[in-house]
Amino acid sequence: MMRRPAVVLVALAMLVAAAAGTREKDSMTIIDFARGDAIWPNINDGVMGGVSSGRMVAGPGYATFQGTVSFENNGGFSSVRSPAVVHDLSAFDGLVLEVRGDGKRYAFRLKTDSSFDGVSYQVEIEPPAGKWTEITVRFTDFVPVYRGRVVPDHPQLDPSRIASFGLLISRQEGAFKIDIETIGTFRTPDKT
Repeated sequence: MMRRPAVVLVALAMLVAAAAGTREKDSMTIIDFARGDAIWPNINDGVMGGVSSGRMVAGPGYATFQGTVSFENNGGFSSVRSPAVVHDLSAFDGLVLEVRGDGKRYAFRLKTDSSFDGVSYQVEIEPPAGKWTEITVRFTDFVPVYRGRVVPDHPQLDPSRIASFGLLISRQEGAFKIDIETIGTFRTPDKT
């Protein structure tokens, strides 16, 4: 008679473990500046004669993308981009960013190759000033762009080929600052 409670306890433990495993697979942290992930290099409008400045610096448990956008010399943008490492994120529905903004609008960008130039996929984010915020974006929300213009006939984002992540600020003159802690994935649970 003692066997039945033991079997029930083992079965219950297996169910709990399986449920925990499922939850873990519903999300994954890709970039975590608190664990010391690499700071991203900058790409500013100096590549075309502008004088905007911006860079990413390490903070206590996060990274800060900060600088100044200037319209001088036909400039007007600053950006940072992670080194290219291909991630297959096709098992997920989108990305979750933990950020603290300054009230300005930023483009969160993805690239599916390691080229310096070329098409990126972007979605606009506008985190409130001074408050840590979780921003969720679906892969289907990303729009293909090239040098700030939408590329209407370009294929949609392929989440199985995400090579780099980036932030861009443009057309907003003056100082800017956005903190980023993590970038992770999410998957909407099946509704069966």
